[in-house]
Amino acid sequence: MRSDALLLADIGNTHFHIYNGERVEHLSYEDAIEKYADKNLCYISVKHHLEDKIKKIKSWKNISNEMILEGDYTTMGVDRKALCLSHKDGVFVDAGSAITVDVMKEGIYQGGYIFPGIKAMLECYKRISPVLDTGLNEMISLQQLPTTTKDGISYGIIASIKALIDIHSKDRALYFTGGDGKFLASYFPDAIYDETLVFQGIKKVLVC
Repeated sequence: MRSDALLLADIGNTHFHIYNGERVEHLSYEDAIEKYADKNLCYISVKHHLEDKIKKIKSWKNISNEMILEGDYTTMGVDRKALCLSHKDGVFVDAGSAITVDVMKEGIYQGGYIFPGIKAMLECYKRISPVLDTGLNEMISLQQLPTTTKDGISYGIIASIKALIDIHSKDRALYFTGGDGKFLASYFPDAIYDETLVFQGIKKVLVC
């Protein structure tokens, strides 16, 4: 099957992500179905409750089972598998509703871990106390300790994510994708941000 003749979709926890070979479009579930129901499209999905609805679309094909990653585990998300298939070596960070970090070496999955997404972390603080209900300071410096609540929360979130990724990314290429991927990548001097990484992994499977 030629991947360049098809639309590719990654159905995530909050959005449809659709790739036409040139750019990625981020849509709600309803808008994506309405806009592309008559188009040829291959998709992977972690939103299993949608399957009964979208499997009725004859021009769409679920290729989730084709994302085979050596060394993976049974409950690993198919989007993470596709991301890891994009390159044989490196650390792969998908910063969306959750932040997943996975390590590949010579085409074999080495393991990984999961953080709550930045929005989810902020919601946790909010539930602790109204005083902690604040947004993220995206300009926070990690070079000095904060002196305000907003900066303290922002520092705690970003510094903890960075510290753990730093441990596992030494001497490895570091790739970021996802809605908060570009922002988080800015804290790593040699990081590569690319919102097409999942689709690069899908394309490698489809052309085999």
